[in-house]
Amino acid sequence: MRPRRPVGVQRFADPPRSHARQNDQMLSTDSSIDAITMFVADPQRSKTFYGAAFGVEPIHEDDDSVAFRLQNIVVNLLALPAAAELITPATPSATEDAHRFQLTVPVQNVDDTCRDLATNGIELLNGPLDRPWGVRTAAFADPDGHIWEIAHNLG
Repeated sequence: MRPRRPVGVQRFADPPRSHARQNDQMLSTDSSIDAITMFVADPQRSKTFYGAAFGVEPIHEDDDSVAFRLQNIVVNLLALPAAAELITPATPSATEDAHRFQLTVPVQNVDDTCRDLATNGIELLNGPLDRPWGVRTAAFADPDGHIWEIAHNLG
């Protein structure tokens, strides 16, 4: 059974452009992130989770990885042993050390999206919550502990 896509996942707007520095050799505010690689214990388990959470099919898959396009970014889920080669001399962290960042996806309605996530077997870490800074949020984690937040502006 194909997972349902969560209701109201929005397309990100193009980032604002800055011309403060005109140097093609350096990162600037004109740079964008095209892909993020997240290290996982089991790419097949992650494939099932991301298909259920986001309602998407892989754009690439091999023995060590599975990749999904989420609007304007590719999320590449790479097996820990293969990750070591990619980041040498650094080493990939263990799963229990993964709670160092959170990825946020804008949605039209957090409550509706939470219901869709629950229908697809995704458990929330928290939320929905109205935050003091004017945003309604909820968070969930993938099987390797990478935390995702869904959010919409209040008012």
